[in-house]
Amino acid sequence: MRPIASSPRKKTIRVAALVASAAMVVIGVQTGQASAQPEREAGASALPLTATERATAIKAAQADASAQAESLGLGAEEKLLVRDVIKDADGTVHTRYERTYAGLPVLGGDLVVHEKTSGARSVNKATGARIAVKSTDAAVAPSAASGTALKAAPEATTGEKAKSPRKVVWAATGTPVLAWETVVTGTQADGTPSELHVVTDATTGAKLSQWEGVETGTGTSKYSGTVTLGTTKSGSTYSLTDGARGNHKTYDLNQGSSGTGTLFTDADDVWGGGRQTAGVDAHYGAAETWDFYKEFLGRNGIRNDGVGSYSRVHYGNNYVNAFWQDSCFCMTYGDGSGNANALTSLDVAGHEMSHGVTAATANLNYSGESGGLNEATSDIFATAVEFYSGNSADAGDYLIGEKININGNGTPLRYQDKPSKDGASRDYWSSTLGNIDVHYSSGPANHFFYLLSEGSGAKVINGVSYDSPTYDGSTVTGIGRDKAIKIWYRALTTYWTSTTKYAGARTGTLSAAADLYGSSSTEYKAVAAAWTAINVK
Repeated sequence: MRPIASSPRKKTIRVAALVASAAMVVIGVQTGQASAQPEREAGASALPLTATERATAIKAAQADASAQAESLGLGAEEKLLVRDVIKDADGTVHTRYERTYAGLPVLGGDLVVHEKTSGARSVNKATGARIAVKSTDAAVAPSAASGTALKAAPEATTGEKAKSPRKVVWAATGTPVLAWETVVTGTQADGTPSELHVVTDATTGAKLSQWEGVETGTGTSKYSGTVTLGTTKSGSTYSLTDGARGNHKTYDLNQGSSGTGTLFTDADDVWGGGRQTAGVDAHYGAAETWDFYKEFLGRNGIRNDGVGSYSRVHYGNNYVNAFWQDSCFCMTYGDGSGNANALTSLDVAGHEMSHGVTAATANLNYSGESGGLNEATSDIFATAVEFYSGNSADAGDYLIGEKININGNGTPLRYQDKPSKDGASRDYWSSTLGNIDVHYSSGPANHFFYLLSEGSGAKVINGVSYDSPTYDGSTVTGIGRDKAIKIWYRALTTYWTSTTKYAGARTGTLSAAADLYGSSSTEYKAVAAAWTAINVK
């Protein structure tokens, strides 16, 4: 098919064997429930704002930030910086702030202020501690902080280089202290870029925290057939530039590991085969993810500002992973073992782009329990995208990576109905959960989501058998995936902060359920029951 006009548009394209494999967890939307324009709950649901309206709201909130800081009782050295503004249909306004102290960023100082039209106000804070330090003069030199940060990099990391440390106030844990934040760049053992953030005490030199800034995932599906892509014509050449979705572009890295690569172009706008297949796969996944957030949740792009990210495919050699990088606002996909199967499935696109949504909202720290919730969020929305898309060749399920045979024995990478079946993930919360890898500490949150959506016990969904247990032997009745998705999204965007742990996730989802369905509703009670069923009380 050839275009009628040269303006950006959706175009149906015949694609030869779209093959993909990468990383994720699965939730779902009950068959027949997920629609392009679901019914919105009255009152509490966020009103979709245009990019201009959102920018105007943020500007107005920033103009009032000093008065807001004073009303919250913040100290004279503290200032608030507006990150986002959400307005509900009933007029309630939720304003998300970062905080500074004496001009220094406060890590773990973020907060969300909720203001009703009646004047009632409540606040969610990442820390309840008073932000203050004795001095902003560091006893430890930046060079010493860099040295500590370099030592923190895993032994398998290569090409380590420490960027100049920035002085901050560390408030995410314990009593706020003056600190240095150093970012160590390099390459991880599997070829993934590394942006290791290391926070050190500026008085004692002790390491306080570290987390990886490049967020990865694995798992996927294999699909083929005819899909729609947004392309743009310039002169006589078409490119994978989606003008209807923030000008999202898809590039070919040609086995490189840096830069943007080459924008995919085509003479006749009929895509697929050879190197194009991975590009088509990634571009399609990005479009479906954009549409899911906009049509189902009213979100206008990853940052809710109408601006598209970009995708890079054919990264490195034999790279068996995919990752989101907030520093480039982009997604990157490897070609798998032997460069044979690009990790560009629909699930992967949904997972990686959702890391960007988390970064733009609650910004959950990518370590400990917060990191597990971060990973679970990407898993949950990735599968939500899969169910939303309705690709008949890739029916939604609660298995992760079931089609790529990454274990070599036909088993999935992860299981949402009983996460421990993968041999590493946890089914339930415990006090040691924050000590394990974030991909496995995500298990209880994924289990919660399955229970909230489908309920406990044995059942068959889309031809797959599940049997989900509970910590206390209780019976949980699901409320359906659509409602579970909306509750999780509202908690993420409205109530959670960078330091939210499992107990805070429970509180936030209960608040979200009360907003959407009422505090006496079946949905509210189901949220409480599902958390109890994974030992979060």
